[in-house]
Amino acid sequence: MRNLVSIFRIIALTAIAWGGVELLFETEPGQWAVIEYPKTLIFIGMIFLISIAIEVSVAALRFTLFRSLSEEKQEKFLASENQLVNKLKAKYENLPQLLTRSKPVEEEGEIELDHNYDGIRELDNKLPPWWIYSFYASIVFAAIYLIRFHVFDDYTQVEEYQAEVAQAEIDIARYKETAKDLVTLETVTLMADPSDLEAGKQIYTNNCVACHKADAGGGIGPNLTDEYWILGGGIKNVYQTLVEGGRPGKGMVSWKNDFKPSELQQVASYVLSLQGTVPAEPKEPEGEVWVEETEE
Repeated sequence: MRNLVSIFRIIALTAIAWGGVELLFETEPGQWAVIEYPKTLIFIGMIFLISIAIEVSVAALRFTLFRSLSEEKQEKFLASENQLVNKLKAKYENLPQLLTRSKPVEEEGEIELDHNYDGIRELDNKLPPWWIYSFYASIVFAAIYLIRFHVFDDYTQVEEYQAEVAQAEIDIARYKETAKDLVTLETVTLMADPSDLEAGKQIYTNNCVACHKADAGGGIGPNLTDEYWILGGGIKNVYQTLVEGGRPGKGMVSWKNDFKPSELQQVASYVLSLQGTVPAEPKEPEGEVWVEETEE
């Protein structure tokens, strides 16, 4: 019995530690913090091991104290332990009767009614307490609902639906602002963080130098360092070119199936960071001068 209680305590402490990790660490909806932050498993494991150590230490101390008692006191201690266990067993055995308030089979004659059909008897058992209290609670709920919505004319179901839809749209927009892989042509922005530019440079070096050269001076593809652009400059146009590809038959393929939207945003930002640099052998300008339009 005591071993079972110890196991429950260990499980409870570990579960509390896990729940705390999930609450303290922010993750995307539907994701687990212990998966996104694997180091948290070390913390949960430490709590688990500490819980076991505490239970083992308490059990050892308890055994030591028990062995230090005289035989008479040991018998009294065991008797009190058994008495406690018997009380818990009795409560567990009486639980169905407390929940249903039904008469034992031996006492059913006291509540038997005169109705008898083909040997089937009808008993006058009391209603279960849980059912009665649930019924009372439903009456209270109905009264509050009636007063709130039919007397004081609180919001209607249509208004509730519209409010939830509006809140959902706000939540979706907020999520899209922070979710890297939900980058679209409408939401893409120029990135200036060194880590993002470095990531874009790595992708460019591994995939783009064959056509544009390492210094972006241009080879098969156009020069990316000057102010001339064939399909338009700026973050939105460069991002769209990476996603959809260049002009038909000119070799620039779509990269949307090879990289995540966030990675294409990093590449586009890195390419634009090369504007104004001086490559070793710059290719002749192609396209038209691009001037970024500013909103007034």
